[in-house]
Amino acid sequence: MEKDVQWTSEVISKEVKLEKKHEGLKAHKLKLGILKRDTLEEEKYAESVHRDVADIKAVECRRRTPSDLCREIVDLRGIENLIELHRRRKVRRKKAGSSARTVAEMLVMGSVDPSDFLKAAAQGWTEVIEKFLEDGGNPDTCDEFRRTALHRASLEGHTAIVQKLLDKGADINFADRLDCTAVHWACRGGWLDILKVLQSSGADLNVKDKVLSTPLHVATRTGHCDVVKYLLSSGIKVNAKDREGDTALHDAVRLNHHKIVKLLVLGGADMKAKNSEGVTAMELVKQWQFDIKETLESLVHAKGMGLL
Repeated sequence: MEKDVQWTSEVISKEVKLEKKHEGLKAHKLKLGILKRDTLEEEKYAESVHRDVADIKAVECRRRTPSDLCREIVDLRGIENLIELHRRRKVRRKKAGSSARTVAEMLVMGSVDPSDFLKAAAQGWTEVIEKFLEDGGNPDTCDEFRRTALHRASLEGHTAIVQKLLDKGADINFADRLDCTAVHWACRGGWLDILKVLQSSGADLNVKDKVLSTPLHVATRTGHCDVVKYLLSSGIKVNAKDREGDTALHDAVRLNHHKIVKLLVLGGADMKAKNSEGVTAMELVKQWQFDIKETLESLVHAKGMGLL
């Protein structure tokens, strides 16, 4: 029982921390707006929160000690509900894994169609990929967005499949409808191993997409420090500009990626480079600070007028 209470306490603590972090990030993104999208399709996320968990989290911030937490959980009968929820999730995950294996096994029994081939690349079903290619399938088969299996595997981190596709002649420079190549997708996913495989196979690390974003821009926006560091060590063009004239440093400053800002500056980023609006990365910092000051002053004024 004590172990269950301890586990439940940890679950609630993590949920509360994540919610606070989410709210903070949400407010920050509202300030920044959507910088640039690197996806082909609109990504929609929906949260599903168990009623019992939500009820317990609502009062979590008012608890002062772990003993208070444990006592209230028991009083609210929350522990039984959370343990049951945990058990059901484990069962669902187990069934999902078993179901995926079953699907893959069934697909290799017959001919693999293009849609299943592309799905297999995203899901990591190596045997399905092998069957499709052994039957003479085109490794550059793509969907309506011109996304190939190589693009999908690069985004999802399936190194073995990436290597197999390249060995079978997949076009490493194949561009989708946004002119993104496998390198762009690997950088978006943050998969350093795949980036190395692509580079060793001759991929261009300075390639630009339709909005003139380089892999460095993409890795910077998605916050993958290790990928940024590797790209810089590979001698890429650190001051390359996108369609808005922004360098990777502009993006790093705008998105408040402190570690990446440092990496870029040490890697030779031009701090005086101006974008299409004639603004440097340093001036972006000043603009952001001025916006904060202006917002605070307006709130103080409104409060003084009794409007808040």
